[in-house]
Amino acid sequence: MHGEYKVPGGKLVVVDLEVRAGVLREVRVAGDFFLEPDEALPEINRALEGADASLSAPQLAARIEAALPQGTVMFGFSAEAVGIAVRRALANATDWHHYDWQLIHDGPQPPELHMALDEVLTTEVAAGRRPPTLRVWEWGSPAVVIGSFQSLRNEVDPEGAARHGITVVRRISGGGAMFIEPGNTITYSLCVPNALVQGLSFADSYAYLDDWVLGALGEMGVKAWYQPLNDIATEAGKIAGAAQKRVVSGEGAVLHHVTMAYDIDADKMLEVLRIGQEKLSDKGTRSAKKRVDPLRRQTGLSRAAVIERMIASFRGRYGLADGAVTPEEMARAQELAATKFSSEEWTARVP
Repeated sequence: MHGEYKVPGGKLVVVDLEVRAGVLREVRVAGDFFLEPDEALPEINRALEGADASLSAPQLAARIEAALPQGTVMFGFSAEAVGIAVRRALANATDWHHYDWQLIHDGPQPPELHMALDEVLTTEVAAGRRPPTLRVWEWGSPAVVIGSFQSLRNEVDPEGAARHGITVVRRISGGGAMFIEPGNTITYSLCVPNALVQGLSFADSYAYLDDWVLGALGEMGVKAWYQPLNDIATEAGKIAGAAQKRVVSGEGAVLHHVTMAYDIDADKMLEVLRIGQEKLSDKGTRSAKKRVDPLRRQTGLSRAAVIERMIASFRGRYGLADGAVTPEEMARAQELAATKFSSEEWTARVP
């Protein structure tokens, strides 16, 4: 069995192993990480040899940490990263490079259709009818997108939304509300097979699927990092938030979508969103205006240029062919947009 885990912001950990009578055998750990002293690597292998194959990544990490020579330095990885790589090997997890990725980047579309496309495309990936897909959104109108489990009345001021001509829609993933203005927002979705995140905890999968965009931002001079559970942050403030939805039909798939602030009208946002003091205190700030630091200021690039560089970075890492929504997928998405994502029953399902 072979497992790989790229530590977000760090190095690659590779594990090869066998399982006999329910325990790990012939364990070999490798990677492009840094480790001192050299003797620590065989100790890591010995710590995993004979371990119960049902142990979790933290439990495997505890065995490793107990066996490390005093003064060991692990740079670019950790004992838990090794444990994750083992779990991915045992789960027959795949890697980004195992797939022929497809890009969808169409013209502006209404908010309801974006919600529906996420559901349809992820279902198609789960069924094996569509390759893993990166979809970059273009917004046809301003919107507030609330999480699947949020209270509509607690999150949105209806008078403010009406005054600014903002459509309110509910997505299928959890998480918080997103304030959208077409020229100020960069949104993308990853529709990926479940095998890509096998062996990862829910939290680890966020960091894993965000890692490529952190690299893309770094290439644009933005030092960004994953901030648990679902934010992308910089020293100046938050720049993005992610959300996920798991599809269990077929072989399974994960929808991972991210909204990034290219620019923001903070005064308008505060007239539309009801941002409670609890959320502000949780983020360690006194003002909602200070929670977000847009990419426009940090990069000095146009929105189109930022998107172009993000796509180029993904293509350079993993390969990316231009694709399109099929007529059948679009027909299903348009039906869902009309019957589900435009309906009061869905939008106000948590009043």
